[in-house]
Amino acid sequence: MLSCAELLDCGLTDNAIARRVAGGRLHRLFPGVYAVGHGAVTPAGRLLAAVKACGPGAVLSHASAAMLLGLLPFEERRPEVTVPHGRGRAPAGILVHRSRTLSTEDVWRHEGVPVTSAARLLLDLAPRLEDLPLRRLMSRAMSLRLTNRRLLAATLDRAGGHRGRGRYTRVLAGHPPPTRSELEDRVHDLVVAGGLPPPDVNVPLVLGGRRVIPDLRWPERRLVVEADGERWHDPVLDAERQALLESHGERVLRVTWAQATAHAHATVRRIATAYTGGPGSGPRASSSASPIAMTTSSLPSGPTSSTPTGSPSGVSPAGTDSAGSPAPLAGSVLRV
Repeated sequence: MLSCAELLDCGLTDNAIARRVAGGRLHRLFPGVYAVGHGAVTPAGRLLAAVKACGPGAVLSHASAAMLLGLLPFEERRPEVTVPHGRGRAPAGILVHRSRTLSTEDVWRHEGVPVTSAARLLLDLAPRLEDLPLRRLMSRAMSLRLTNRRLLAATLDRAGGHRGRGRYTRVLAGHPPPTRSELEDRVHDLVVAGGLPPPDVNVPLVLGGRRVIPDLRWPERRLVVEADGERWHDPVLDAERQALLESHGERVLRVTWAQATAHAHATVRRIATAYTGGPGSGPRASSSASPIAMTTSSLPSGPTSSTPTGSPSGVSPAGTDSAGSPAPLAGSVLRV
């Protein structure tokens, strides 16, 4: 699609543009932005059109940025765009935000669309979300390699008086793990609340020349816990991966959603027994606290939704090519 300014740069006059619109060769998407040849555009194309309609310096932001980066599913809603403070009236059909704090470090280009970074969109969404949904969204962004704790902290340093600063700070201070699904969230929270040391989360291993990513792993105990969600796990591939892990000395336990919810205490006891009975005697393994000694109140309550989450996508900073095609995440607990 092209903006009116781009069409004028191509040599068309205002009258020529009007004739092409009347003849069905240009299709208006937003004020001053047209699709060429037909009006059927992709969701990403519509978001790009919204950014173009807002003029120079505009970037996709908030929930729309999360959709483009694969952190939320695409929905039919007004695109959200951030523009420099002082910009005039918003184009019809677009929710425009004005910012004094948006810096060049906060802007990427993904699928040809100028968009706020993952860390910045989390800051922008913080006023709309409770702590738990923001934590899960932050975890997904890290698991998809869209951001990391260093970048999250750097964004906080630039936040100034942003309305989302308080909640964003509180959630980031809680060290959200880079989990890929609500089931991984659930199992991680269960084992930590049950007294086990925090495991490594989605840290790649190379075994026999193959790269595998265990969901949760205690390397000093050679213990892996796989959260068997539908989105991320295939029975055949899981069996191959488990065989590979076990052939290299890892012990593998599998946990389903039903086990992590309806049988939470039994599941934690099973994992704790494997942890205390396994090899290794590192400092994390020698804690005097018993991982089985827990009370009902020590276990976290279940999440508000069991919807599985999505798959990774690549992004690149502004001015570079993007890689990969994002798959949407279910947003049942991330309504923004």
